[in-house]
Amino acid sequence: MKMIRTWCAIAVLALAGVAGAQERPYTDGPVTIVTSVKVMDGQYENYMKFLAGNWRRTMEASKEAGIVQEYHVFNASPRRPEDADLYLVETYSNMAAFDGMNERMDPIMAKVMKMDVAQRDEASGKRTVMRTILGSEMLREVVFK
Repeated sequence: MKMIRTWCAIAVLALAGVAGAQERPYTDGPVTIVTSVKVMDGQYENYMKFLAGNWRRTMEASKEAGIVQEYHVFNASPRRPEDADLYLVETYSNMAAFDGMNERMDPIMAKVMKMDVAQRDEASGKRTVMRTILGSEMLREVVFK
């Protein structure tokens, strides 16, 4: 009887190992950050000039450096007055892309914008007359095998 229990326990553990080793039908894909922006009335063209200038040059330089895979700007038709009317979208290869991000992006931003961290922070604050950042969301694509 003791031998039967031992073999049953071994069989259960073996089956549990096989079940645990099953492969998932998907892998973790790229990570996308979506920033929701509310552009102030009368400031759309001013904000688009910033995006087409320093923001775009920064994105292009970070893309060349292999930090950002792709980036986009999307117009939206807000359903309510407090909804975003613009979305900034940046895609990164994976979560590890965020490790040491400041150390990799600071030199790129300094070169492109010709400002140090404090000056960039101040300039960002001054853009509040053009837009309000409503928030950001991180999305991870699920890639089916």
